[in-house]
Amino acid sequence: MAAAGVVPNIKGIYCLLLVISYVLIYAEGYVINDYFDLNIDQINKPEKVVVDKIISRRWVIFWHVFLSVIGVIIGFYIDWFTPVKFLGLLNAVVVALLFLYSISLKKKLLIGNILVSALTAWAILVITFCETSHLLKPEVGSYTEKITRISFLYTGFAFVISLIREVVKDMEDIDGDRRYGCNTMPIAWGIQSTKIFVSVWLVVLIGMLLFVQFYVLILKWWWSATYSILLIILPLFYIFKLLLQAKTSKDYHHLSTLIKMVMFAGILSMLFFRIYLK
Repeated sequence: MAAAGVVPNIKGIYCLLLVISYVLIYAEGYVINDYFDLNIDQINKPEKVVVDKIISRRWVIFWHVFLSVIGVIIGFYIDWFTPVKFLGLLNAVVVALLFLYSISLKKKLLIGNILVSALTAWAILVITFCETSHLLKPEVGSYTEKITRISFLYTGFAFVISLIREVVKDMEDIDGDRRYGCNTMPIAWGIQSTKIFVSVWLVVLIGMLLFVQFYVLILKWWWSATYSILLIILPLFYIFKLLLQAKTSKDYHHLSTLIKMVMFAGILSMLFFRIYLK
């Protein structure tokens, strides 16, 4: 935003602190989720169980509390020393939602999937939130508007692909989830109906990305278009094909891994906007 004569609310050390706060908060989310998923994980992936094997339950709770508190404190610290407001409170809300997901919501039909997807998307949207004071000023100019549109674009991408992965993980973990009373989509609707649900969202995501590439090509961002087609769109077509063929837990685990790789490739594509929007 400096290019538009505007000093960002979050820059330098505060930008780094924002990233650290969310790394800590989402790390504690994984920690507490593993704690409450111990019995299920012993069925679905016994070789990857960490709780009670590598680290005791008591230490899991300690790290959950420690990481949560530090992540929230960093948010209030940023509030205090920058124009950003309510970040600390929002960080606390994210911590609370991750805890609710782990103890209850993940077992409910679609609610847990949507919540995790929304929180994944929030990790991107929070940057826009921190710059809200600039976005409310009409004199900021078109550069800020472009950054805002890009932020919402990546937020939508993060939400949809995270939702796809969460449902695929439910198909992978169906045995343990069914045994311990979870009401996930594969259990409530069946595998075939769940595949249709995921397929529809894959088509939506691919359609969105192809639509974006139309404008990228108009702008002659050739490298960005090439990257997106080769490392994001074509792999999504491949994932679609594998989804239709998947039958075993191993197949769904492979799909989940591929989706994570596409998510990572999508995040890295932000570098092109940094290059083209100088």
